[in-house]
Formats: sequence, C-alpha cells, structure tokens
Amino acid sequence: MKYMLLIYSEENSWTEPERERCFAESTQLTHELNQQGCYLGASPLQPVATATSIRVRDGKRMVTDGPFAETREQLGGFFLIEAEDLDAAICIAERIPAAKKGTVEVRPVVELTGMPEQA
Repeated sequence: MKYMLLIYSEENSWTEPERERCFAESTQLTHELNQQGCYLGASPLQPVATATSIRVRDGKRMVTDGPFAETREQLGGFFLIEAEDLDAAICIAERIPAAKKGTVEVRPVVELTGMPEQA
C-alpha cells in the first residue's frame, strides 16, 4: 500500500546548519528506502511564504498568497512510500529526520484506476 508521509514543522525553528543536516540525512534515508523497494518519491518544499492557494467557487477562481490555513507548523515536505501496512509506514516515518523537531503525518493513498503510469 502507498502512504504519503507529510512533514510539518515550524519553519523558523530550524537553523541553516540544522536544515542542511536534515536534508543530508533525508537524502540518505531515500537511498536506504530505495534499496528496500519502499521509495516512491520525496522532496522538501520551498518556504510557506512562496505558497499560493487556489479556490474555485461558482466557477470563479480565487488566488491568494500564502498557505491554505495559518498554523503553528507548516507543511515542509513529503515522502511517498510503499509499505506493507500502517505499522511499517510508521516505522519509516519515525526515521525521517524532521520528526525530531516537527510532526510526520502518515496517510494512506487512495489508488485510483485509469491514472497515467509514473514516468
């Protein structure tokens, strides 16, 4: 089953050396997961200040700067993995370096039929 591991933290709580170390450790984790056949994708996101939110209501597009919701922790990145079950996904999520400073949300992915194959 596929799981999306959503990484949340307070952006301003990271020093630049901590952020660089987190990226390096996360990259290493992606290689380990790839060797185990669990890795499907991962990436950090640009700061929340670069976000744009889109809503369509009554056929009209509304574009606003910033994230969808103001929260203490912001979505900062993700891992997309293949895991046997929720317990296996949780074991992977706890290995994500950012879990030491923030929160990793584990969500099963709904797999729809008829979607394009991944490149």
